[in-house]
Amino acid sequence: MYSYKVVELREKMIGGKMSGDRLEEILNEHARQGWQLKAITSTDIKGRLGPGGVEGLMITFERQD
Repeated sequence: MYSYKVVELREKMIGGKMSGDRLEEILNEHARQGWQLKAITSTDIKGRLGPGGVEGLMITFERQD
């Protein structure tokens, strides 16, 4: 049996640009908790205010229970 976790990263959460260093931190943090990267998808993520979205990433992790 597997468990899955999806993390949404909005552009502003990464300092205005998609930062490789920030992404690496997130991947390593989850790896230490036993999560394995399953997929990274670039998408528009709904912003907190207003109807529009902002550029972001959806990162899907998987781990065996």
